[in-house]
Amino acid sequence: MASKKKLPSPITILMFVIIAAAGATWLIPAGQYNRLAYSADTGFTINMANKDTVVPLTQHTLDSLQIKISLEKFKLGAIRKPVSIPGTYHKMPANGQGWLQVLQAPLKGITETIDIILFLLIIGGFMNIFNESGALVLGLTSLSHNMKGREAWLIIILTFLFSFAGASYGMAEEALVFYPVMVPLFLAAGYDLLVPVAVIFAGTQLGTLSSFTNPFSTIIASNAAGVNWSNGLSGRILMFLLSTALTIIYLVRYANKVKKDPTASIVYRVDGEVTSPYPAISDTEATVPKLAMRTKLLLLLFLFTFLIMIGGVVLKDWWLLEMSTLFLGSSVLLAVILRMKEKTFITQFIKGAEGLLSVAFIVGVARGVTIMLNEGHISDSILYYAAQLVGGMPPALFIVMLLALFMVFTLFISSSSGMAVLTMPIMGALAIMVNVPGREIVNTYLFGMGIMGFMTPTGLILPSLALVNVSLKAWWKFISPLLIMLFVLCAVFLIVGIYL
Repeated sequence: MASKKKLPSPITILMFVIIAAAGATWLIPAGQYNRLAYSADTGFTINMANKDTVVPLTQHTLDSLQIKISLEKFKLGAIRKPVSIPGTYHKMPANGQGWLQVLQAPLKGITETIDIILFLLIIGGFMNIFNESGALVLGLTSLSHNMKGREAWLIIILTFLFSFAGASYGMAEEALVFYPVMVPLFLAAGYDLLVPVAVIFAGTQLGTLSSFTNPFSTIIASNAAGVNWSNGLSGRILMFLLSTALTIIYLVRYANKVKKDPTASIVYRVDGEVTSPYPAISDTEATVPKLAMRTKLLLLLFLFTFLIMIGGVVLKDWWLLEMSTLFLGSSVLLAVILRMKEKTFITQFIKGAEGLLSVAFIVGVARGVTIMLNEGHISDSILYYAAQLVGGMPPALFIVMLLALFMVFTLFISSSSGMAVLTMPIMGALAIMVNVPGREIVNTYLFGMGIMGFMTPTGLILPSLALVNVSLKAWWKFISPLLIMLFVLCAVFLIVGIYL
């Protein structure tokens, strides 16, 4: 089958988005909210018109600014980024962004995301060193053979686990390391390249939508809105179960359909013949190997690296520096076990890093969109006019419109913690005026970011698709029906929630 016409490459799509953002800086009035920042050295500082003013480090200061956050949240480090101050939006001189700024935006984005980029490059090096041992292919071949006839359970179990990881502690970027493992496994089971993307990316993204203890979204947003994060916990757990079950049913039905008829694959229909970037494994019984002791040792090292990463994030507040250090250390340990020469190790490690260079660039360029809006001083303007739009609506209409607005906001702000500290103080104050419970404002933020995160080019979907050579067009065609169902589920959940 001949290759079909695709959308432009991910980086090209993002550059178009940056250009559109630059155009918006000429059309949308510039403005900004004053922001309150906390420092252990200086206490509270208000940034107003680019001037910093030190104010007393007291609860009275927060109350007078209508910031419904306890002082202890700042002192304990629960709120680390500057918080928007309700009622302080003010116009600013226009700062339209030109072609020079358009070219600089992706470069600034790469600079701001260098920690994520290094994490990806080190993962690439680690995976290439591990692939050189042959242990991964042998282990996956054995697993594929043992799961013969029960492949659907892989989808069910793994999607649930990824969703739980996202909902409980915020797994996101670190899930990218699983693609080299999952892609060959699902292809050997007779599925297409969309299935591993759906299991890994959609699984963790569901965690954003139904976060119940995620410190990077639920807890920060609740604190910023002046709500106890445990208020609404049981409802979020229910949403986690409902949304995950709905997604698993959708994925299993699609996967079984593709397994029965490979031409039903959306990848095949939209992108044509697409080659997997990872080594294939055989599913024939004759080629199933008996795992040697060294192979088992290598597989255990591989498994423990991931378990240590998850444990470090959950228990020790690890983030990208610590995770990168872990994978670098594991790479060196692998080389020692494999008795790899120093020159060979460096060559293979660099080769693996090169394989993820395009993915790393996508992450950096995506950040350029946010930079463009911030430097054009229109991020806060978009929030201000959106708040004005929904402010006088009845509660049920308000909550559904707010859900739609958070979906729009996610196109420009892909960081869950960044979105929380920018919007929650404003929307939390607005919720009181329209008699909507604070917990439902937090839920609206979670649901809006969760749904749009499946599609926004400024998030992790483009890097995920680049890892498997699948187009954004194919992904949109695949995920759109599920997103419609999730939107309806979330809207009904929110409307019921405001009357409970």
